[in-house]
Amino acid sequence: MLLFVIVLVAKAIRVVPQAYAGVVERFGKYKETLPAGLNFVVPFIDKVRYVIDLREQVVSFPPQAAITEDNLTVDIDTVIYFQVTDPIAATYEISNYIAAIEQLTMTTLRNIIGGMDLEQTLTSRESINNGLSAVLDETTGRWGIKVKRVEIKGIDPPPSIKDAMEKQMRADRDKRALILTAEGQRQSAILTAEGNKQSAILNAEGEREAQILRAQAEREAQILRAQGEGQAIQTVFQAIHDGQPDQALLAYQYLQMMPRIAEGDANKVWVIPSEITKALEGLGSSIHEIAGIPKETGGPATRVDMGPSEPMTSVPETEEANRAVQEAIAEAQSAARPGGPAAPTGDEPSPE
Repeated sequence: MLLFVIVLVAKAIRVVPQAYAGVVERFGKYKETLPAGLNFVVPFIDKVRYVIDLREQVVSFPPQAAITEDNLTVDIDTVIYFQVTDPIAATYEISNYIAAIEQLTMTTLRNIIGGMDLEQTLTSRESINNGLSAVLDETTGRWGIKVKRVEIKGIDPPPSIKDAMEKQMRADRDKRALILTAEGQRQSAILTAEGNKQSAILNAEGEREAQILRAQAEREAQILRAQGEGQAIQTVFQAIHDGQPDQALLAYQYLQMMPRIAEGDANKVWVIPSEITKALEGLGSSIHEIAGIPKETGGPATRVDMGPSEPMTSVPETEEANRAVQEAIAEAQSAARPGGPAAPTGDEPSPE
């Protein structure tokens, strides 16, 4: 009797876990649904046939082959998120709701993919998910199942199509790379040309300003040189008139110019004419007639104060220069009168 009581109590007590529901049958007929927790049933009469999981479940189906509108076969992996909302319908309306959902997903997916080409199939995952979720939710509602979400894990086209797509994608990328490179080179050439243009403009402006400055400097230099030459001419002219030159000074200047006439590589021989003495004698009269210079000046010569100038030559150097002039005059007279008496030098008194 004690053993019988223990077995009877064990058969009467049923514990249902949280988020589960127990379906109780009495003599093979549905009687009630046990909630989570401690429950009591009639031993040997009531039987808990099924314990249904009420949590949201995730089922991943193997790849399914589908043919697109352009007659290409693709393999599609799907994931279904669903939840049992009615344990009685999930138990008695369908024998295996997991297999039913898998078959329904496969047929619906093939129907949707059959109306798309390959490019649309690869780029329209959201529309495929929405269409598949709507069909599954409508069909599985009478089974007491609510489809929460449908996801496409992967769409795999045939290897040949993959290779062609990769080649096309590579060609498109190469094309874009070439276009970007050409655009970069064009922009670089444009920027370089603009830089060269700006550089040429700046160089031209700088050269123009430099030429203007050089012209202004040259003009001012010429003006200063002209002013200096004018002042020098005025000073020389004033010195000549203030010094009252005579014919002897002009003769001396002529004799100083004679050695310069003989200078140069072409002047190998210098012939002094015999009439040079007469020329020297008539030089003063000719200048007198032309320029109005007197033979002799009256009164002492006036020395013009020219201000500070170069250091004056020392007395020995002046005497050396006078001696060289007298020797040059003597040589000229000797050449003009061969065999005649030598002309007096600066050291000897002149007969005149």
